[in-house]
Amino acid sequence: MPKQTVRLATRLFAPEVGAAAFRLRVLCDAFADLGFEVEVVTTRPRGEVALDDGRLRVSRWPVLRDENGNVRGYVQYLSYDIPAFFRLLLRRRPALLVSEPPPTTGLVVRLVAALQRVPYVYYAADVWSDAAASTGAPAPLVSVLRKIESWVLRGASAVLAVSTGVADQLHGLGVDPHRVVVVGNGIDTSTFSPEGEAVRAGDPTFVYTGTMSEWQGADVFIRALARHRETHPGARLVFLGQGSDLPHLRRLAEELAPGAVDFKGVVPPAVAAEHLRGATAALVSIKPGLGYDFAKPTKIYAATACGTPVVFAGQGASQELVTTERLGWAPGYGDDQVAAAMASAAAVGDAERLETAQHVVAWTQAHASLSAAGSAAAAAAVTAAGIG
Repeated sequence: MPKQTVRLATRLFAPEVGAAAFRLRVLCDAFADLGFEVEVVTTRPRGEVALDDGRLRVSRWPVLRDENGNVRGYVQYLSYDIPAFFRLLLRRRPALLVSEPPPTTGLVVRLVAALQRVPYVYYAADVWSDAAASTGAPAPLVSVLRKIESWVLRGASAVLAVSTGVADQLHGLGVDPHRVVVVGNGIDTSTFSPEGEAVRAGDPTFVYTGTMSEWQGADVFIRALARHRETHPGARLVFLGQGSDLPHLRRLAEELAPGAVDFKGVVPPAVAAEHLRGATAALVSIKPGLGYDFAKPTKIYAATACGTPVVFAGQGASQELVTTERLGWAPGYGDDQVAAAMASAAAVGDAERLETAQHVVAWTQAHASLSAAGSAAAAAAVTAAGIG
């Protein structure tokens, strides 16, 4: 008897670097472990990269990208979504469709699901209409996006939420609470682990990994570093990743801490892990009051999986997480408070550092394993769709 097919539509997929790409690769492997044929309809990575799709059948298509190589922006999204409609529709009818944001991709998936008469699930890492509002998008655009997102979510057999905070946001879009399943989130603890090489740029060294967008407000770390270097002139800050706020961060670093901030761009996960292992502390931020205080960035888990504590600048769910679980420092979002947290991290002795590393690694392996989240998501999707 032929295997049933699960088909995923996503603009990002491994080997591209990013939380969504990692999360979806693990999800697809979990579907394969359950005995399904897994197909992925995605984009062609930029440049020459090694592809290892394993058991998966992956269809890649060229798309428009921004100057940093991201599929980011509504024109870029549509360059994926419009061809994806036909790429999905003209394939053999699957048992289940799975959609990843943005909502425009969800719209395509809902239309194809209706035409093919198959169920679909939506994997919600956040709420895009809220994100658009928080970054100052025009009100008419936010209104249209919210209506599309609500319609897509309400039609899904299940909406997979990465946290209770995201689930609460989804309820505000009219989604039936019984269809929302919190599956958790995490990091690949085989790549991000305390074992392996460690790269240290200075004494002390602070490392920020991942996306740098306006709502994350990572500029607080550059201002805090300038204050911290008054007493620790050897302190350095390393940014790994990219994002829309990168030009602003470069200008600010040149102005406030010339020569002390490195921007290394997007690096493979294994390289990011090397930098995190060598860091005095990892830096994570969410600018307060923009509607993202519910989020728990995977940057936290990537650091703690490597045995490195976190300095979190912000408020809300991540501040509570870091404080309650003793994962580092959560001083708020002020420049002076963050600088004081950097000083506290730099002052930790070897014995305490080892004890902290053991604690945060054990916590991450127990509570933030991406493989466990992927298995939970796949099982929830299969149950909701009534397949398998």
